[in-house]
Order: sequence, then C-alpha cells, then structure tokens
Amino acid sequence: MEIATLAAQLDGQLNPPDLKLEITGVGTMEEATADQITFLANPKYLAKLPDCRAGAILVAPGLDAPDLRIPRIEVAHPYYAFARAIALFHSPPPPKPGIHPTVILGEGVELGENVTMGAYVVVGDRARIGDHVVIHPHCAIYADAVIGAGSILHSHVAIREGVILGERVIVQNGAVIGGDGFGFVPMPDGTFYKILQAGTVTLGDDVEIQALSAIDRATIGTTTIGPGTKVDNLVQVGHGCKIGDHTLLCGQVGLAGSTTVGNHVILAGQVGAAGHLTIGDRVQVGASSGINHSIPPNTQVSGYPAIDHKLWLRVSAALKLLPDLIQRVRRLERG
Repeated sequence: MEIATLAAQLDGQLNPPDLKLEITGVGTMEEATADQITFLANPKYLAKLPDCRAGAILVAPGLDAPDLRIPRIEVAHPYYAFARAIALFHSPPPPKPGIHPTVILGEGVELGENVTMGAYVVVGDRARIGDHVVIHPHCAIYADAVIGAGSILHSHVAIREGVILGERVIVQNGAVIGGDGFGFVPMPDGTFYKILQAGTVTLGDDVEIQALSAIDRATIGTTTIGPGTKVDNLVQVGHGCKIGDHTLLCGQVGLAGSTTVGNHVILAGQVGAAGHLTIGDRVQVGASSGINHSIPPNTQVSGYPAIDHKLWLRVSAALKLLPDLIQRVRRLERG
C-alpha cells in the first residue's frame, strides 16, 4: 500500500506530505524493515529511534524527538493506529462458509442467516444461533444456549446449557463458559455433598474470552460479564461473580465466587481475589496481588495482602534492608 493511502486509511497526516513509499507490512521498532511501518506511543522508547530501520513510523502530532529522521504519519492515537494497520496487512483466512456435513443439530435449534459451522460441531436442543455466527470445529453448544449475532467460537469451546452470549463475542480455543461452579457442602463424615449449580452465565456484547479460561455458572442466579470486557488466558471466574463493563482480567487471574468487579477495572496477571467482596470502578491491581477485602473505586493497590500501590513500593524497597536491621537490633539488645 502506498504510504499516502495508508495515512488516509489511518486518519493521519503524512510528513513529508509528498513522500512516495510502498509499505508492505508492520513491525516493531527493533525489527521493522525499510518497507514496513512501526509506531511510537510511549516516550520511554525514544532512545530506540536512532537504531530504528522502519520505512515510516506512527507518532503523535508535534512529537519532540530530534532523533526522528524516519518519515512519519502523525495520528491522534499511535497505538490504536498501529492496531488498525495490523488488520490492514494481516487479514486472517476466512472459514469455509456453510454448515459442515458432520455437524449435529438438536431438536428445535434456531439458526440465523449466514451461520458457519466447522466439522464435528454439536448443538443441543433449542439452542439459538444468531446471524453471521462462526463456530469452528469441535465446539459443543449445550441445550438452550444463545449465541448472539456476529460471535466467533474457536475450536474446542464449550458453551453449557442456558448460557447467553451477546453480540460479537469472541471465545478462544478451549474456553468453557458455564461449567459448574465449585460448590460443595462439608458433611460430618468428612465427605462433600455437591451443590447443584442451577444458575447460568451471561456475557455482554463485545466480550472476549481467551484460551483455556473458565467462567463458572452461578449456583443460583447468573454469573455476568459486562459489555466490552476482555478476559485473558487461564483465568478463573467463580460462580456468581459480577464483572462490569470494559474491564481487563489478565492472565491467570482467579476470582472466587460472588466477587463483584466494577467498570474499567484492570486486574494484572495472577491477581487473586477472595469471594464475596467488591472491587470498585476504575481500580488497578498490580500483578500477583492478593485481594482479601473490598477495594474502593479509583484506587491502585499491589502486594499481598493488597495495599496502596505507592506504599507497597516502599515496603518492597525496605524488604532488602531487613537482614541488616535485624543484625543491628540484635547487637543493640546484647548491649
């Protein structure tokens, strides 16, 4: 694609405006070649500019960078523009349209227009599949499930009975939506009585669940994930959790049952939350933190147990001083 055309596609301003250059793809600042475009969104990467060999770069307007000798496209949001550029140059191959002959449809299944189903998909009784849904091979959709229009289920996804997916939901390989919650009654003889998980799961529009994650059905009621929320790989959402809108649950997050998470929350990798607590709107939680109490909105916490993020940084810095402090205290005690 000619760079002027690319600039127009990305709503950017080309500098120099008369540049003639063919762009064949995208690349990182370290690896992009003379026929590729890269991006700079964070000023801390300015030091990489002198070694960058890209043919062009996406930057914010008015970037003050004396080392920037690469032709540039100025855009309001370089990271977003780069994501759009990736989509322009790397369109995934479309699945073969239609219903594969090995698909098994239960009684009373409702199919919308232009539904695509790969080999060995099984759809239970009375399930409803919306328009333009794509279901890749070896998926299982249980009875009475609802898959909203434009959704995509990748191979080996399981959608359990009565689960409802909104529109444009993406579920990556091996995820399980609506499996039984972890509910058992301890008995006097030391055994456990399994509590029937009679609830369901609802995912809002534009939710994405990535590979091998599990969203458990509620014991009674509904486990909900709000519109626009993204759930990373290997995440566990326990039964009865309520996740808000446009929230990020990063890899290996684990939420015990009945945890409430607000809107625009970020839980970094391996965050764990005890059940029956509330994480307020716009909270950010650092990686590997443990949450054992409710967290008010608009706060940043880290550590175990999770405390104010700035305080946790001070505590972490002080930890390496403890051995010397202990020796000093012992010497003082010996007098």
